Amino acid sequence: MAAFIGYIVHANEIRFPFPMKLDGTPFPQGDNPPELWDAIPDAGKYQIFFLIFLLELWGETSTENHVHYMREGGIPGKYPDFPPELFNLPNLFNPFNFPERNDQAKERGLRAELNNGRLAMIGIMGFLAAQTVPESVPSLRNHVLPDYQGEVMAPFSENAIIKAIDAVREAGCLYLVCKP
Repeated sequence: MAAFIGYIVHANEIRFPFPMKLDGTPFPQGDNPPELWDAIPDAGKYQIFFLIFLLELWGETSTENHVHYMREGGIPGKYPDFPPELFNLPNLFNPFNFPERNDQAKERGLRAELNNGRLAMIGIMGFLAAQTVPESVPSLRNHVLPDYQGEVMAPFSENAIIKAIDAVREAGCLYLVCKP
C-alpha cells in the first residue's frame, strides 16, 4: 500500500519541505514517479531497502511476548513491540491505542485489510503498466500519466551484481580461480 500511496503523492508533486540530503540537495522535481525514483541516488535507495529489510526481519521474530503469525496462537498483522531501551516507538500494530474490538469486527477488518492490500498491488502495477506499455490501461493513458522510457523493474541505476561479475572478469578470474 505504501508504494501505491507514494505513487499518488509523487504524481501530484507533493514533497517534503526539507532537503533530501544533509548538504542541502533538494528532492527531485516532477510529476513522473518512476523518473523521480530514478533521480534518487543509489545510496538513498539502498538505505530505503535496508530499512525495509530491518523491519521485515524484526517482524519475523518470535519472542516471549510475541508469537510469529504462522505459529499456533500467532495473529496475522500483529507486529512485535520494540524494546523501549532500544527505541521509544509506538506499537506498530495499534499505534493510537484504539480499544479492542470483538472477534467479528477483527475478522471483518482483517479481510478488508487483505483486500485493500491486493487492490493496492493491482493499482501500482496498473500505474506502471500504463506508463510503460502503450494502451495497456486505456483509462489512464494520455489522460493522467506521462510516458516513462526507463526500466521499472530495475530499481538501481547500476546493478551491483553485474558490476561485481564484470570486475571479476576484468581481473582475469574465472570460477573463483584467478590468473597470476
